[in-house]
Amino acid sequence: RKDKLTVIVASSGYLLKDAEGNKAGFYGLIQDITERKKAEERLRQSEEKYRDIFENVSDFLFFHDLDGNFIETNLVMSEDYGFTEDDIANRNIRDFIPERYKHLFEDYLKRLKEDGKASGLMKIVTKDGRERIIEYKNSLVYGLYGPVRVRGIARDITEQIQAEGALKESENKFRSLAENFPDIIVTIGTDGVITYANPAWEDVLGYKRETVIGRDFSDFVKDPEKYLDSLRRIKDEKKVIKSMVSTLIHKDGSERYFLVSGAPNLDPSGKVTKVIGTFKDITEQQRLQVQLQEAKKMEVIGQLAGGVAHDLNNVLAGIVSYPDLLLMKVQDDSPLRKPLLTIKKSGQKASAIVQDLLTLARRGVATKDVLNLNDVINEYLESPEYQKLVQYHPRVQLDTHLEANLMNIKGSPVHFSKTIMNLVYNAAEAMPEGGEIVISTENRYIGKSIKGSELKEGDYVVLTISDTGTGISSEDMERIFEPFYTKKVMGRSGTGLGLAVVWSTVEDYGGHIEVKSTEGKGTTFTLYFPATRQKPSEDRLELSIRHYMGKGQSILVVDDVNEQRQIAVEMLRSLNYSARSVSSGEKAVEYMNKHSADLLILDMIMDPGIDGLETYKRILKVRPGQKAIIVSGFSKT
Repeated sequence: RKDKLTVIVASSGYLLKDAEGNKAGFYGLIQDITERKKAEERLRQSEEKYRDIFENVSDFLFFHDLDGNFIETNLVMSEDYGFTEDDIANRNIRDFIPERYKHLFEDYLKRLKEDGKASGLMKIVTKDGRERIIEYKNSLVYGLYGPVRVRGIARDITEQIQAEGALKESENKFRSLAENFPDIIVTIGTDGVITYANPAWEDVLGYKRETVIGRDFSDFVKDPEKYLDSLRRIKDEKKVIKSMVSTLIHKDGSERYFLVSGAPNLDPSGKVTKVIGTFKDITEQQRLQVQLQEAKKMEVIGQLAGGVAHDLNNVLAGIVSYPDLLLMKVQDDSPLRKPLLTIKKSGQKASAIVQDLLTLARRGVATKDVLNLNDVINEYLESPEYQKLVQYHPRVQLDTHLEANLMNIKGSPVHFSKTIMNLVYNAAEAMPEGGEIVISTENRYIGKSIKGSELKEGDYVVLTISDTGTGISSEDMERIFEPFYTKKVMGRSGTGLGLAVVWSTVEDYGGHIEVKSTEGKGTTFTLYFPATRQKPSEDRLELSIRHYMGKGQSILVVDDVNEQRQIAVEMLRSLNYSARSVSSGEKAVEYMNKHSADLLILDMIMDPGIDGLETYKRILKVRPGQKAIIVSGFSKT
C-alpha cells in the first residue's frame, strides 16, 4: 500500500480478445483478504490452544451424544484408567459404570435433558476392575435446531473421598471414645477457647457442657500462668505434655486435682490447629496421699508422745500417789492438808495430760466396753468439767437431740467422754460473744461408703456437735488434728491435744470423722462409730477404801524404777499388806527360788534385763500356779 503496510490479496483475471479473436487486453480483479486470513489464523491458534488444554489437562474432558456414546475424550481417561483410544472409541458411558449404579446414569440423562446441565458423583470401573469415584459437571451443547451433544468435565476424587471417610471415621471413633471416657477430654483452640468437652466434664466438675464450650479454659484453672505456659509449649514448640498435676475449680468452688496430658493436633502442613487434653481426676489419690503423710507424721509424734508420757508417768507417780498417803495420816484441821490437796490436784492435771499423750500414742490397751453414747453425753453434762465450762461461758446455750433408741457401740467410756468434752469445749471457746451448741445422736445405716473414708457397709451411731462460732479457716482446717497445734491462749485454753485425742479415739474404734466449717458461721463435727447389738455390762459398784484393805498377805513388787517400788510398797503396807520389792526380773526369780509370795506385781518393761512376762514364766517353773498382776504404762498387746 501507499502507506507501506502490507496487505494480503487474492487476484483473478482473464484475457480480452477482439472480434477477430486477436488479443485485445487483460481483465484482472484484486481482492483484499487480510482480515479473513487473520481470522483464520486466530481460529487455528484457538483450536491448537483448545487441543493442547484438552489433551493435557488433569481433569477428564469429553463429549458424548444425547444417549451417552463417547464422541471425543482427552487422553487422561486412557492413561489413568488403563484404556486405549480404541477401547473408548464408539463406546457408551454405561459400559464403564458398575451394574449397580447404572440407574444413576439414567437419572443423570433425565436431569440433563430437563435442566440443560447436571452435576454430581458417579462411579467408574477401570480396565483392571478398580472402582473410582468421579465428580462431574456437564452441560448440553446446542446447534441450530436444539441440543446436539453433551460437553463434560470430570475429576477423580477417590482419594479425597477416602481421606474424608477416614477422617470422619477417625472423628467418630474419637467422639465415641471421648463421650464414654471416664476422664475429662477437651479440645482447645490455639486462642485458648474450649471447642469440645466430653460428658465427664459435667460429671467431675459439675458444669453443663454447653456452658463450657466457647469459654477460655483459663477460667477454670487455679494457676492460669502455669496453664498458659503449658499451652504455649504445646502450640509453639509442638511438645507433648504428660503426667502434669494441675488444679481445676469445681462448680461449687472446691478444688480438684488432675493428672494432665496434652498434645497438639496438626494439619497436613504441620500447623497446630488445636490442643487435645485429658484430665484424670486424682483428687482422691491426693487426699489419700495427704492422709498417709499425716498418718506417718502422727505416728512419729505419737511415738515421741508415748515415750515422753511413759517417762512422765514414772515422774508423776510420786506427785499423784504420796498426797493420798499423807492425807490418810494428817488430821482434817492440819495446816498441811491444804498444800497436800494442791499438790494432788496439780498432779492429777499433769496426769490427765499424760493420759492424753498415751491416747494420742495409742500405746495403751484399747478398752472395748459396750456402752451407750447417750449415757456418756448425759454423764458429761452432769460432770464438774461441764459445770466449770458453763461458769466460764455463761452466754453459751447447749441443746441436745438424742435418739431415744440409740444403738450401742464399743469403746472406752473415758475416751468417749474426753472426745465429747474436747469438742464441746472447743465449740464454747469459738463463741466468745455467746452462741448455741447442739449435740445430737442418731442411728444410721451406711449402704454406700462415705467419700474419703474406709467405713464398711453397716449400722453406725452418729455423733454430731455443731456450734455457731467463728468457724475454722481453710488454712487451719488442714492442721486442726495435729498434736500441740492450737490457736487458743496457751496456759488458759489447753495444750493443743484436744482434737488430736478426738482423732485418735475415732481411729482406735474404727470410726470416721467429718468436719464442715464456714468462717463467721460455725463448725460441725460429725463422728461415725460402728454399732453393736450387744448390751452394756452391769454397772460396777463404787467401793470404799475398806474394801481394799488386806489381811497381811505377802506381795512382791518388781520394778526397775526405785520411786515406783517405794510408792507401791508404801501404798500396799498402808492397806495392811506385807510388801517387799526387787529391782529386776532376775532378782525376782532369785527371790522366789528361796521365798514365797501370795501375789506378784510385775512391771512389764524393765531395762536392762528380762521383762515382766518372761519373769513370770520363769517363776511359774519353780512356783506353779503363782498369782501375778503384770502392770505397765503401755502395752503392745
